[in-house]
Amino acid sequence: MFSKVRNNRDASKPIVSAVSPSIISTDMRITGNIVTEGEVQVDGKVEGDVKCKVLVIGPPGSITGEVDAEVARVHGVMSGQLRAKSVFLANTARMIGDVTHESLAIEPGAVMDGHCRHVERLERVAKEEAGESLMLVDSSQPDAPPAEGGKRSGRGRKNVEMDADIDQGLLGGAAPVPG
Repeated sequence: MFSKVRNNRDASKPIVSAVSPSIISTDMRITGNIVTEGEVQVDGKVEGDVKCKVLVIGPPGSITGEVDAEVARVHGVMSGQLRAKSVFLANTARMIGDVTHESLAIEPGAVMDGHCRHVERLERVAKEEAGESLMLVDSSQPDAPPAEGGKRSGRGRKNVEMDADIDQGLLGGAAPVPG
């Protein structure tokens, strides 16, 4: 009736499954930043920045601030800058601000008021926004002096300050050279 199979699990150690998401419920309001390596589900209100692996803003939820995530699913209101590898805006979403993404899906009915910027790798954008100067190669003048305020950085290269919102396609095919 009973098996003689032994269980090698130590009974003093709890069984640990996948980490549960941190949930901001509908009756909760947070003023301040949230930082976690896991998942955050916002059904209440957050006034501050959120940095996490996965973010879900439920239909009653709202965030006012900046969001950095690998995956962001917006069903509620997001007001501010959103940076994520994968972004999904549901038909109930209201996105007010700029979105930087590798992948973007928007359902019919979602409201998007801002700019969308597709990038190949989100890590590069983080470096640009951290204040590192982009460098453009000016091959027509290999020995030209650097631009005003720029430093000489090699044969035919100048440091050029650029607005992070400028799309590479507007530069006439010139691509930034990593410093």
